[in-house]
Amino acid sequence: MQPGLPGPDVRRLVPRTDVLLREPRLAEAARQLGAPVVKAAVRQAQERARAGLVAPEDVAGEALALLPDTACGLRPVINATGVLLHTNLGRAPLSDAARRAVAGAAGPTDVELDLETGVRARRGRTALRALADRVPAAGAVHVVNNGAAALVLAATALAAGKEIVVSRGEMVEIGDGFRLPDLLLSTGARLREVGTTNRTTAADYAAVVGPDTGFVLKVHPSNFRITGFTRAAEVDELTGLGVPVVVDIGSGLLGPHPLLPDEPDAATQLRAGAALVTASGDKLLGGPQCGLLLGEEGLVRALARHPLARALRVDKLTLAALEATLTGPPTPTAAALTADPTALRERADRLAASLAADGMDVRAVGSAATVGGGGAPGVTLPSAALSLPEPFAAVLRAGRVPVVGRLEAGRCLLDLRTVPPEDDARLAGAVRAAAHG
Repeated sequence: MQPGLPGPDVRRLVPRTDVLLREPRLAEAARQLGAPVVKAAVRQAQERARAGLVAPEDVAGEALALLPDTACGLRPVINATGVLLHTNLGRAPLSDAARRAVAGAAGPTDVELDLETGVRARRGRTALRALADRVPAAGAVHVVNNGAAALVLAATALAAGKEIVVSRGEMVEIGDGFRLPDLLLSTGARLREVGTTNRTTAADYAAVVGPDTGFVLKVHPSNFRITGFTRAAEVDELTGLGVPVVVDIGSGLLGPHPLLPDEPDAATQLRAGAALVTASGDKLLGGPQCGLLLGEEGLVRALARHPLARALRVDKLTLAALEATLTGPPTPTAAALTADPTALRERADRLAASLAADGMDVRAVGSAATVGGGGAPGVTLPSAALSLPEPFAAVLRAGRVPVVGRLEAGRCLLDLRTVPPEDDARLAGAVRAAAHG
């Protein structure tokens, strides 16, 4: 090139798409993720090179860096919100045992086949047996695709064309605008409200129960609390009314928990006389999204054979994850719930010191975590967090490893109660990447 003459147009040096797609690493990525995903990353990398942001010889590496980890659009994130069961983040994270069970069940399985006899078998029989073993007070159990579906199945089978008697103080909204009254009315049942917002007695129920009553419904107000001059009838006060008592406990706690004494659990409600208990599997149980039905044998068997049950049934992956949750080691939710506050502060101190050594504005602070997911309203859990400048919140969410924290008093807090200790290095790496742009 002669002095004073312009250099070659860098855009002409950018490798062609077909050449890049034959590059061994990108060809392997196409086999794993699909050709369209890889082609989109290649084109994005080429545009960055044409804009002068990437050297032409680095386009292949840039395309690899832009590829997602999986062919799914859902991105794994680090939950540093301090909300154990964050609905927007998918509620309960599955245990390693449950994840392995899902992977093992992804291919052909014996979900409805008896391998010994070669004939059809009960769907999900081992998962149902595991659930029954965890709640001996239940005569039978069944699983549908979420907690709302469990209640819909009960209402359709037991009260279509009849009345469901429910307290005015338990007519709750379950999230995203879905309201319990609307859900129940969609089944063809009629609602008979009793009592007042803050006080409902057993006599209020008894005054309206009659031939048109399908069942009495007790709903745990799991996402709010009413305090002060209040009264609620207990299950054992309602069992003599001559109709089934159905209890929606919501949070999925199968037995009492010492840290959550006010949270209703399935075993206690069944022993108190509930004919049926409905709950969610992806909350305090720590499993996959599903709806649990536990109760009197004849009642649960009838619900399982109802035509609607087919439309609400769970797939084999959910059954696998549920069984592994029930029989495996403690779940991440259980670990987060029982985490030692002193250990959390020690982790925060170590991380803050390491990051501050890089010149960052970061400090370890005390924090208050919550259960979330419609469980244990009003309960706070002492925790510890990393405190960063507020702009970090948006940058961390957009990172290669997305981190979701919360804003509090003009700072971005990364609460460690919802971050497993094994993720501390990933968290620190994400913070460093955010700090360095």
